[in-house]
Amino acid sequence: QVQLVESGGGLVQTGGSLRLSCAASGWNFRNYAVAWFRQVMGKEREFVAGISGGSYTSYSDFVKGRCAISRDNAKNMVYLQMSSLKPEDTAVYYCAARWMTTSTRGNTYDYWGQGTQVTVST
Repeated sequence: QVQLVESGGGLVQTGGSLRLSCAASGWNFRNYAVAWFRQVMGKEREFVAGISGGSYTSYSDFVKGRCAISRDNAKNMVYLQMSSLKPEDTAVYYCAARWMTTSTRGNTYDYWGQGTQVTVST
């Protein structure tokens, strides 16, 4: 059974850091692109960062310089290191996977995790 499971969310103060993890099971996702999206209740889901099957990375402008996405194919893991967090980063963060290349469009992804809550306090 193909599964993505996020972890690492939590409550952090403004300016703090978190590392989110996305664990894949049920398949070898080496050739899959993995992206992080986030969503605030009542708002549209938005692309945060992505890493392709070839490990090319891309970021949204609002996290550039504050986030780093990486992958460990041996462990079937993708990570999102976030720093200098702001209250507006508060959201549920989801990881998603699709074949090879990243996309900022969430509806092009085949697999999704259940999400992990990130809350940044003032």
